[in-house]
Amino acid sequence: MAPTPRLEVGAKAPAFSLPDADGNTVKLSDYKGRKVIVYFYPAASTPGCTKQACDFRDSLAELNEAGLDVIGVSPDKPEKLAKFRDNEGLTFPLLSDPDRKVLTAYGAFGEKTMYGKTVQGVIRSTFLIDEQGKVEVAQYNVKAAHTTTKIQQYIKLAKG
Repeated sequence: MAPTPRLEVGAKAPAFSLPDADGNTVKLSDYKGRKVIVYFYPAASTPGCTKQACDFRDSLAELNEAGLDVIGVSPDKPEKLAKFRDNEGLTFPLLSDPDRKVLTAYGAFGEKTMYGKTVQGVIRSTFLIDEQGKVEVAQYNVKAAHTTTKIQQYIKLAKG
């Protein structure tokens, strides 16, 4: 398998239009003029993904105050995302990408190592997209346990 192409800082973020947990369409262009964190995670309601989502939830007021919005994207169907959102009290959009086209466009789906084996799957990744739709930060193979540290870095970046 060929390595998954990665987005570089300064590249135009791939546009997307995906359904949220309620089936409403959310587009990256809806955030034009604002900075947005787009993070990709493997599956709703799993331990690591729950920790990561709850860390974003718990920091959302501080992120919003710094001018940052948050969007989570996974291959889960909207119904599963709605249950995850409701169970965890998540207040930012969770988007469904079951055909993995957006995940692939961001380099967040492809070959990865899991338990010593090479498999195809979601590569936990986080991107900070600037007001003009350019990639300001591109992080791949993000560890869910380090989300709060990364959030503080995004806030510092946003505040200049």
